[in-house]
Amino acid sequence: MSQSASTGVSRRNLFASAAMATGLAMLSDAVAQENNPAANVVDRGADLKIKSLRGFRVGTKAYLKIETNHGVTGWGEVTGLEPNVAVALAQSLFELLDGENPTRIEHLWQKLYRSHRDMRGGPFMTHVISAIDMALWDITGKTWGVPVYRLLGGPTRDKVRMYPHAKAQKLGTGGPHPYSGNPSDIEGLVRGVRQTREKNGPDYTIMFDAHCAIPPAMLIQFANAIEPYDILFLEEVAVPGNIEVFKRLKQHIKIPMATGERDRTIWEMLPYLHERCIDILQPDCGHTGGITQMKKIATLAEAYFVPLAPHCTCSELGLSASIHAAFAVPFLLIHEGYLDGHLMPAGVARKSWDQDKDGYATLPQGPGLGVTVDESMFEKVNADPKRVFKWPKPTLPDGAVRDY
Repeated sequence: MSQSASTGVSRRNLFASAAMATGLAMLSDAVAQENNPAANVVDRGADLKIKSLRGFRVGTKAYLKIETNHGVTGWGEVTGLEPNVAVALAQSLFELLDGENPTRIEHLWQKLYRSHRDMRGGPFMTHVISAIDMALWDITGKTWGVPVYRLLGGPTRDKVRMYPHAKAQKLGTGGPHPYSGNPSDIEGLVRGVRQTREKNGPDYTIMFDAHCAIPPAMLIQFANAIEPYDILFLEEVAVPGNIEVFKRLKQHIKIPMATGERDRTIWEMLPYLHERCIDILQPDCGHTGGITQMKKIATLAEAYFVPLAPHCTCSELGLSASIHAAFAVPFLLIHEGYLDGHLMPAGVARKSWDQDKDGYATLPQGPGLGVTVDESMFEKVNADPKRVFKWPKPTLPDGAVRDY
């Protein structure tokens, strides 16, 4: 065989070997991709679209139902607002949600919150956004077939401590109080704390809600008097809006102080942390901007080593949303939640978690928020005259308007 023929054969063999190697590599890569779970993940939310938003007055609450083109629905709860107004605002805001992908939760939160420069941050807007946010997380969890807390990074604890229950109680102010008090005024408040501690012993958890109804001077008198009884925290020590008042109280009160239920979003929580005038933050998932803001507030508070004790006067719907967030929060003290039916009759919203004998909430089950809403009960709730929203009319004994 000539040298040129030999060279040609060698080249043909070389090219054939290279082609075979390439083919085997491609086949091997294809098999590897087929066996790689990450390569086979389908974005189930890619073509999901919001098609409707319906608002319902349910007693003193408002429930929002968001529907999608794939039949996946999400529910959220507006609390702390006149429900008819909340429903009207939510239905108006649908203009900004129509046709949007509901799994773009952060984007839609920003779109709603920053949509009108004169309304951002206000309670009406933010409370309604809170409910919409809950519903979007509900839809996203259902779309992926996982509980919401999985989407938030997974649970950071096995159970969430709650109150009220047999081992924890929050006491209240019992009515209006003057700007500073006589001994009899102070003793009336102290008596409840003292008797609760004496009755239940040192292992019982006591909290006291000042509810912004005890003005600063009298609050200092009261706090000094109950110091020996070691309560978990003193709640809502002052009306939000003037951080200097909180700083003044912190200088004179040794009891841990908590606040946050009337503050909304990270921007209103930040001054408490920056000025180090509060020990515990109490954001409300139904007030502060929903699950999205709860998680951000928790991260801010973590940086200052401040735990959360979420406030919650939602029904089982909004409470479940808050519980999901609480499970994903590293620094958590205790969670408020009322399951006795006074906020909403049993069965209207049915949760998927339980409360054990020590008052701890278990992990919610099922996809999304894990809440089943019975729309057929709405009419019955609204027919109850005791469940009609009425504007409060708080006054002092002399007839002057007071905080409460």
